[in-house]
Amino acid sequence: MTSRRRGKDGTGRDEAEILALRALAFLGEEEGRIMRFLSATGLSPADLRAEAEARDARFLAGVLDHLLADEPLLLVFAAEAGIDPSAIAQGRAQLLPGEDGLS
Repeated sequence: MTSRRRGKDGTGRDEAEILALRALAFLGEEEGRIMRFLSATGLSPADLRAEAEARDARFLAGVLDHLLADEPLLLVFAAEAGIDPSAIAQGRAQLLPGEDGLS
């Protein structure tokens, strides 16, 4: 049996990764959203696919940071995903504990 790391709020690393991948899929649903993300990160579409497949914590945290930096986008994602917007920050904290983000 594998153990999952859980934070104080009950959100585990696995759930945070899933949330970030859902957020990435959300960004990819509209060309403008994904293009803004690519522009902000400097990634190419090929880099994006590789990073998403690797499920790298820094990359996934960056996806969530992108949402956290754009409140209207954050609120649309949260509404479409049926989650509280604060879950994004909680998930981000699970991916890179001890790092504030949005730096």
